[in-house]
Amino acid sequence: MTGWKKLAQFVLVLAFFSGIMFAGGYTLVKDIAPKQRTAAQQEGVAYASFPGVGPDTIANIVEQAGPAVVKINTVVKMNGYNNNPLNDDPFFRGYFGIIPQPQYQSGLGSGFVISKDGYILTNQHVIEGAAEITVLVKGHKKPYPVQLIGAEPSLDLAVLKIEGKDLSTLTLGDSNQIRVGNWVIAIGSPFGLEDTVTTGVISAKERPLEIDGRSFEHLLQTDASINPGNSGGPLLNLKGEVIGINTAINAQAQGIGFAIPTTTVKEVLDELIKQGSVKRPWLGVQISPVTPDILQYLGYEGSTGAVIYRVVPGGPADKAGIYEGDIVLSIDGSKIESDKDLGKTLQKKKVGSQVQMEIFRRGSTVKINVLTEERPAEQ
Repeated sequence: MTGWKKLAQFVLVLAFFSGIMFAGGYTLVKDIAPKQRTAAQQEGVAYASFPGVGPDTIANIVEQAGPAVVKINTVVKMNGYNNNPLNDDPFFRGYFGIIPQPQYQSGLGSGFVISKDGYILTNQHVIEGAAEITVLVKGHKKPYPVQLIGAEPSLDLAVLKIEGKDLSTLTLGDSNQIRVGNWVIAIGSPFGLEDTVTTGVISAKERPLEIDGRSFEHLLQTDASINPGNSGGPLLNLKGEVIGINTAINAQAQGIGFAIPTTTVKEVLDELIKQGSVKRPWLGVQISPVTPDILQYLGYEGSTGAVIYRVVPGGPADKAGIYEGDIVLSIDGSKIESDKDLGKTLQKKKVGSQVQMEIFRRGSTVKINVLTEERPAEQ
């Protein structure tokens, strides 16, 4: 019996160590297995946590959207003649009988087709001052001549038209639905390199920005690479919809680009197409924020409103009896919180409409009706 007991103990010990080795071997296999997966399998695992997104999602969007993105070439007449400064001197030209030849400079940008018959959206600064505009459509060897339909410098938007049929188009999505951190895709022709694709995320929304004297309030900020030549191109969501028009970069930084949201575009698109411009209601005043110094000087005890510091002679406000030093408290019952709020409220009104302004003046409030006019070009 003693021999059998020893044999049984030996079998139990052997089984125990075999179990340890098997468990250890299984653990080792688990650790090594992911490293041996194919790249495609790894990508599948990586995208598994993002429903509806796979390794080919962006490629598929680009393949579908790419044909609707166009390259815009412009020729701009420059001031001055040739490269000789003497050619700018009328006496020199007249004395020697020289007929100066004007200088021209080429420019480029991007845009995208929004209708099958050839309407194109882009930035106004892309075509500003252009003596000639042509558009290169993917799959077409010859560039299309372009008709400028409408432009609005204050929004940096322009609508072009080419004579096309059954062209590939992009759909304007809802930029209000995009969230900070969502993936976006930019397509354009940076530095003339057509069909360039970059990706990134929405870094911020509602960014205010001053660009060449133009004030923007609601720009989308993205870290998708945007370079010269990308201007006017689409910023797409993962549904392939346009949620912004790429318009500016911060030249002193990397990964800071800006796009005009489609909510802004949709508000004026029909007007640009039908009228060629956006009619803006105008009061003929210049305003400033309410500051402690102004409060004390004007005897105003509130903290909201917009101060009128200049009234344009002959303008709507001047005709209605608005004076410098008046503080606008409300327009048609809508409270004016700040100088910026006045501009936003006014832009919702139509040209030629009558608005009632509640004004603080010399310690009391008065109500004055003002008939808005279309903003003159020089304003």
